[in-house]
Amino acid sequence: MKASAWKAFWRELVKNRFLYLLTVPGIVFLFVFDYLPMVGLVIAFQDFHAVKGIWGSEFVGLKNFEFFFQSKDWLKVTFNTVYLNLLFMISGIVAAVTIAIMLSEITNKYFKRISQSVIILPHFISWSVVSMFSMTLFGSDGLINRWLKSMGLEPISFYSTPEIWPLLLVLFSLWQGAGFSSIVYLATITGINPDIYESASIDGATRWQKIRYITLPLLKPTVILLTLLSLGNLFYGNFNMIYALVGTNPLLYPTTDVIDTYVYRALMQLGDIGMASAIGFYQSVVGFVLVLTANYVTKKINPESAIF
Repeated sequence: MKASAWKAFWRELVKNRFLYLLTVPGIVFLFVFDYLPMVGLVIAFQDFHAVKGIWGSEFVGLKNFEFFFQSKDWLKVTFNTVYLNLLFMISGIVAAVTIAIMLSEITNKYFKRISQSVIILPHFISWSVVSMFSMTLFGSDGLINRWLKSMGLEPISFYSTPEIWPLLLVLFSLWQGAGFSSIVYLATITGINPDIYESASIDGATRWQKIRYITLPLLKPTVILLTLLSLGNLFYGNFNMIYALVGTNPLLYPTTDVIDTYVYRALMQLGDIGMASAIGFYQSVVGFVLVLTANYVTKKINPESAIF
């Protein structure tokens, strides 16, 4: 960095020193809990023993990765992870944008506040509690099967039918997260200049036309940005949700077993931290590459929507 650039940097730092001082706690928190733990990535290449620690454990190269890639299940759990996360991401974005637009169209402020609270509330309910709801609804003697029996229909064995669970997981994911995710899109809609809508009304635009030609195009950069950020977690299954709802039911593994649940079971059975760390490292690298690739493509198509 040139001397003039350093002078400009220090001049800016001194001028707004109190504003920059406010960022110090966040920077320290980020460093301690996000960057400092990256030293532990070396565990993925070690035969790690807690007694010996990181610096005393034996280096074994890529041996820990063989545990995952030589197993017969790695393709299945990788496919399930990507497939389910794509379903969660696409359906979640569509639902969140739809909810945000619906809320923005409500004119009664009291009804709007109540609706927002009701929609966001499921986000704060634990998946353990949701799993009990799931058993009550979909269990062999649950409400749905009772209703089917009362109608003279054959009951459905939900917990032994893996084909139906991707749909159920998507519905649970939407119920729990779509309302909370809509906050960002609603904030974007709120920030749109109301003069644009007034001009459209004067020109005779209907409500649907204003949504289609004003709201949705102006939401596009936000949607692209959040999609790019979501791609980083494409190789991370929603462990809390899937493990709470499915548990250790092997009948549902063909469609619900993701990398996180697979590694968790392996860690509980084998107790090998190095192997679990290797899979975490694999997920992080692939997620990072996906974000860079998607950002590169976005930058070529629409530079203003790229992250960097």
